[in-house]
Amino acid sequence: MRKLPPLNAIRAFEAAARHQSFTAAAAELCVSVTAVSHQVRQLEALLQRKLFDRRGRTVALTSEGRAIFPLLRDGFDQLANAFAGVQPRAGSQEITLSTTRAFAERWLVPRLEQFSARCPGIIVHIDATEDIVTPGTRGVDLAIRYGRSDGAEPAAVLFEDSYIAVAASAICPHDDTSPRIDDFPRRPLLAFRWKNPTLESPAWSGWLASAPRSQSANFVMSWFSEETLALHAAERGLGPLLCSDALVDDQLREGTMHRIEGPALPGFAFRLVEGSSVGRRKAVTTFTDWMRSEAASFRARSSTLRESRAA
Repeated sequence: MRKLPPLNAIRAFEAAARHQSFTAAAAELCVSVTAVSHQVRQLEALLQRKLFDRRGRTVALTSEGRAIFPLLRDGFDQLANAFAGVQPRAGSQEITLSTTRAFAERWLVPRLEQFSARCPGIIVHIDATEDIVTPGTRGVDLAIRYGRSDGAEPAAVLFEDSYIAVAASAICPHDDTSPRIDDFPRRPLLAFRWKNPTLESPAWSGWLASAPRSQSANFVMSWFSEETLALHAAERGLGPLLCSDALVDDQLREGTMHRIEGPALPGFAFRLVEGSSVGRRKAVTTFTDWMRSEAASFRARSSTLRESRAA
C-alpha cells in the first residue's frame, strides 16, 4: 500500500508551487487562501520540512520544495492525460483557450477572424474568466495569463505591455492628435479595480507625477469594478483612462482614441501556457504558432511607435 500524505495537501502544494502564489492556487482550487496555507502547513508538518519561504504576500520554494515540485507536477499531468484519454473530445479540430475577459474582448477576439479565414477547419472556444484554469483541466487546452514574467520560459512570453493614458478622439482637441491631460479639466479620470491582488497595478498618481500638466489642476476619479467597463466608458468619451496599450491597440490605429502625452508605465507579461499533451494535437500547435506570430507583430508595432515618440 502506498503511503501518501493527504491528497488535498499535495494538490494545494503543487498549485501554489506552480503559480508561486497562494492566492492564485486558491483561485484555481476554488478554496480560500487560508485553506491553501493550512494544507501546505499540514504537508510541511508531515514531512518535517519547510517547503516555502514566505515573504509577505509572496512565496518562494525552498530547496526541498524545488526537489519534489517537478515530480508532483509531472504526476498530475499524467493523471490529466490518463482521464483525457478515456474521455476523448468529440472534435479533434476544436480547442478551448482560457484567458481574462479584457484580453479576450479587446485583443484576441478582433484577431480571430484572421485565424478563422486561414484555418476554417479549427473551431476556437474562448473561456473568458478571471479564474486561473490549468490547461488539461475543465476541457481547457491553452491559457493566456497575465502577470510578472520572472522565471517564465522566454518562449512562453507573448509580449509585455505598457500603461498609457488615452481618451476618445471625440473629446480631444480636433487639431491635436497628442492631447495633454490639461485638455480634460471637466472630465474625471477613469480607473478600474484590479482582480489580482498579487500585482501592484500602475496608477494615475504615478502617471501624473511624470506627465506634462498644470500643477494647479485638480482631478477627480471615477471607479469601475470591471476593466472592460472602464474601457467602454473611455470609448464613449466619459474621460481619460490609464490602461494597457495592448487593449487599445486597434482603437489607436483606427484613430477613434488618442494617446495623451505622458509616460508609458511598465506593465506585465502575457504568457501562453500549454498543457503537457498539446504537442500531439495539430489544431493546438497551429493556433499557438498563429498566436506567437500575432504577438510578434504587436511587439514590433509597439516598438516602432515608442521609437517614433522618443524621436
